[in-house]
Amino acid sequence: MDKSKRVIVVASLLSILTTTAWAAPKDNDYGENYDSKTIEKPQQSIGENGEVILDPSDMSVFKPAALKSLEDFNDHYRLYKYDTISVKIIGFRDAQGLDNIMIGTDGYVNLPYAGSVKLAGLTIEEAKQVLTAKFGRYIKIPDMSVMVNSYGPRKVQVLGEVNKPGTVELASDDMNITSAISKAGWVTTYGRIKKVQAIRIIDGVMYVKEANIKDYIEKRDVSQNFALEDGDILYIPKSNKIDFHQDILPLLNVYNTYRAITD
Repeated sequence: MDKSKRVIVVASLLSILTTTAWAAPKDNDYGENYDSKTIEKPQQSIGENGEVILDPSDMSVFKPAALKSLEDFNDHYRLYKYDTISVKIIGFRDAQGLDNIMIGTDGYVNLPYAGSVKLAGLTIEEAKQVLTAKFGRYIKIPDMSVMVNSYGPRKVQVLGEVNKPGTVELASDDMNITSAISKAGWVTTYGRIKKVQAIRIIDGVMYVKEANIKDYIEKRDVSQNFALEDGDILYIPKSNKIDFHQDILPLLNVYNTYRAITD
């Protein structure tokens, strides 16, 4: 993408954030004295513009980043666009075009015999089963293996009170809030690490959930370090209170524009 376009989009995002007004914190907002045992947690709510503000205990969209061994990672990893794979068919020596196959932006690969096959979103084992069925229509396959040669980049927007706001690129096995903030130079002196807003857009609906990274670091509360997905937004505010209509919703249109010119 043209570099000037990136600068314009990022500048637009930052301009929106710096011109919004922060509401003053109220009693029982998630401030310094919040006690989950004595204060009722907020329920999931739907905003006027369709955004879903998730309850702290709701793990349906944002899940904690799991600590997995390499074996566990390989078992649970789901293929993604720009991943490069190789397919090895045992007993099929004349196979051509099965090495270093890149998954396209639409999630599909084009293979000899099998044709166009969607692999994005599948685990390695699931991809093997799909390809075995596809190839099995034309050749007898005793067994095959699917290997990931390289992982496609994942990008997250980190905005607000960080030292290097903008787009950060993360490795597939490092997709979590603390890694993203670290890539962005960590929070500024005024950044509220207890109030990180994680934002995800699914089918045009914006889901928002708050993460307390201070508790993750100091109290080892692993539930606060959410696993991220490509295209997520992190927003680190200055104050204790977020006004979703003024501070978060304006990001939607600008971010959709950003994705349109960077995909």
